[in-house]
Amino acid sequence: MLTEAPSTVRDLPEGVFVADTITKLPAGAAGGVVVSGSHGGRYPGYMAAAGGVRAVILCDAGIGRDEAGIGSLAYLEGFGIAAAAVSHLSCRIGDTGDMLARGTISRANGVAAGFGVMPGETTLEAATKLRAAPLVAVSPDPLGEARGLVDQPGSRRIVLLDSAALVGPDDVGQIVVTGSHGGLVGGNPTMALRVDGFAAVYNDAGIGIDNAGIARLPALDERGIAAFTVSAESARIGEARSSYEDGIISAVNRTAEAMGAPVGAPARDILLRWAAMPGAA
Repeated sequence: MLTEAPSTVRDLPEGVFVADTITKLPAGAAGGVVVSGSHGGRYPGYMAAAGGVRAVILCDAGIGRDEAGIGSLAYLEGFGIAAAAVSHLSCRIGDTGDMLARGTISRANGVAAGFGVMPGETTLEAATKLRAAPLVAVSPDPLGEARGLVDQPGSRRIVLLDSAALVGPDDVGQIVVTGSHGGLVGGNPTMALRVDGFAAVYNDAGIGIDNAGIARLPALDERGIAAFTVSAESARIGEARSSYEDGIISAVNRTAEAMGAPVGAPARDILLRWAAMPGAA
């Protein structure tokens, strides 16, 4: 059995690809097995299906409320697409190199299990097996409204984005609430938030090994952006509205703490207060 991670991407078995985020698949990944650092919720499952992958391995993101962290597994099984998730306690979310070096499988859908993928085996072992999975061509319907706004008083907008990949120029200076995990994509601090928002909210993905699920927070401190995570047990990962309506703050950066965001508070209460603060662009 394969037990050692490849030293470089070039050493991956034929047909296996890596993507720190499922929103940016590498060239040639269609028809292949993709190991992605994204959480295993339904939205990344949709992106994998839309990208034409043969199979995908994601992070279980602490599993969390309503098992949202592995929602992609059942979703993709509905199409006949193999999918598995690695434990957030075994490797850093958002980091495919670490997934290959330390990751172990925590869950697999029925299609993946049919090809021998089982909990406890390494990411590379599972990916190698999944090369034999069937390639299923699908055209999935979009998953509801991925971008929205909170109808609230105040001069600063609260923007709801199911994926941080949807952040755009219009979000400069606003409060950006995402369904995304709070880990650094590929370990890159510049990816913590694509624009200079007033504040940002993420799901802590169970926090996990090396506190990876909250790694964006200190990176955003360096830019003076208030940021906090909500507990994966309180809000469904991948759903920004759940982060806003259900989320309980689990970790804050220094900037957010100085603005009165305590751990244990409902996210909604803090965000409504911030939206009403003076100084909005």
